[in-house]
Amino acid sequence: MTKLLEWLLGVSLIGVAWGLVTFDLLDLQLPPQYRELAWPMPVYLLVVFGCYSLATVGYRVATFNDCEDAAKELQAQIKEAKEDLKKKGLKM
Repeated sequence: MTKLLEWLLGVSLIGVAWGLVTFDLLDLQLPPQYRELAWPMPVYLLVVFGCYSLATVGYRVATFNDCEDAAKELQAQIKEAKEDLKKKGLKM
């Protein structure tokens, strides 16, 4: 099962549970406080997901590794390519 299917399954299960509680489809006779709590729950979950995503991206950017050796190697290859093109008559 791919990650997409796992996420879709989880969201579907949460959505079904939310619908059952919010619209009382199974005649569970839940107290009105549960419905009042469940009604805005998707918005709360969306805000929590956004905060988690922002924190994850921020952490990954803060701990991004610099590859100094690879940068030097790439600069050397660029210099070599420029010299090769100049030998072939390309003006830069």
